[in-house]
Amino acid sequence: MLPKNASREEILKILEDEGGLREGTSAEVQRQTGVPEADVYGVGTFYHLLSDPDAGVRVCQGLSCQVQGCAGKMAELEAAGTKATYTACLGRCDMAPALWDPDGDPGTPEPHFSPGHPDFVIDLMGADRTTYSALEAARGNGAEWVLSELEASGLTGRGGAGFPAHIKWRGVRAQPETERYVVLNADEGEPGTFKDREVILKRPHLVVEGLAIAAHTLEAGDIYCYVRGEFGHVRQALMMAVAEARIREMIDHSAKWHFVDGHGAYICGEETALLEALEGKRGMPRMKPPYPVEKGFRNKPTLIQNVESIACLPAILNRGGQWFQHAGRTQPGSKLYCLSGHVAKPGVYEAPMGISMRELLELAGGVVGELKAFSPGGASSGFLPADAIDVAMDFEALAEAGSMLGSAGVVVLNTTVDMVDAALTQAVFFEDESCGQCSPCRIGTQILRQALERYRDEGRNPETLSYVADVAWGMKEASICGLGQAASLPLESAMQYFPGEFGLPVPE
Repeated sequence: MLPKNASREEILKILEDEGGLREGTSAEVQRQTGVPEADVYGVGTFYHLLSDPDAGVRVCQGLSCQVQGCAGKMAELEAAGTKATYTACLGRCDMAPALWDPDGDPGTPEPHFSPGHPDFVIDLMGADRTTYSALEAARGNGAEWVLSELEASGLTGRGGAGFPAHIKWRGVRAQPETERYVVLNADEGEPGTFKDREVILKRPHLVVEGLAIAAHTLEAGDIYCYVRGEFGHVRQALMMAVAEARIREMIDHSAKWHFVDGHGAYICGEETALLEALEGKRGMPRMKPPYPVEKGFRNKPTLIQNVESIACLPAILNRGGQWFQHAGRTQPGSKLYCLSGHVAKPGVYEAPMGISMRELLELAGGVVGELKAFSPGGASSGFLPADAIDVAMDFEALAEAGSMLGSAGVVVLNTTVDMVDAALTQAVFFEDESCGQCSPCRIGTQILRQALERYRDEGRNPETLSYVADVAWGMKEASICGLGQAASLPLESAMQYFPGEFGLPVPE
């Protein structure tokens, strides 16, 4: 129970302004907020960017950066006397091996894109129009028209879950509580994923217009934009677009806009963990139900949508839900796919939902070397072998293949990659990023990582992996959120498709 008048929501911002957890910082935050110092310290230690403010240059050790030589980059920095620390995926997979220096120039990503096309929903190579005609249509036609077009479009969440957007919107709209919130999830942390970064940099007005449509339709008084902490230039682009839209009187002043930095916790990509962070807490997922549409931010009805999902709205309202429905090949809409790893042209490629992996590789200039495996939807999706190259890259087909589309962060691996090392890279990531709330995930991720290290370092004895299936089952059945439920998939899929590398019998 917090003391009366304590202001928890200010904790993370003040810690950020103070430069992270240093000597005396938690006491200063306690003085300013009234939140007990031990509580402040517990919150601060949860977030990587706050708990280790003197890490120096952060070197990404995500899978794309591993295969492109992050170890060599670390050695170069150390040889030059530069303080450096390995970190989780930096969301710069197209720049692998990626670095981030919070005190220096973050570098300007130069990914490749699909050529512009009139049937693309977002079209990163197109002009960022400021007409806001979709918002005008939403105002003129009313909330029910917006919801009907959204339902007709078949839009599903582009952040990873693939949940029908109209159900979320109707869920918020149906609540008797009139204090409502719209939250943009721009905490893009899934390894291999950097599409939302480019949507905001290239087409920020699509995002602003989509958020304004959501706030108007759901009668929300506040819009919160939660942007990954390493993406300061991305947040600035979004803020500038909002300012421009206000100057041009394209958006009204009935809703308040808030811009919040994430602080380096992958788990905050999970929507309820993000809400906990907004409320100044450790980003631990909530038990559901109740769902955010009922009890979200500040325990009020809240719509949480991913950047790509929100950016689809203007096209849906301008061109009609049915148009969007037919823009896909196997499922509605076009989709942004990120490709990195062993590809000639790492980048963000927009294509009809359901395009094959073979076609995506062609867009990205082909494989560098010979294709061995690929991760179709970020670390959480595990691996598929080269002979799955013709699978449709959509939610249903990949689920049937034992994987998932997730955030569509495709990492391509050629035959130089040891799948034991690839699985270990993902295991290290999930152990580091587990919030520790539930024991199946907290302990399970550690056991999987330790088992892989013993297998690699102790003569590759398959007995060290004998309990993987049992641990994985417990994680899937008992973990609170998707991290624990998916964390075993990289190892399980690698063992399934590349048994010889794990000392297992190879089917004839």
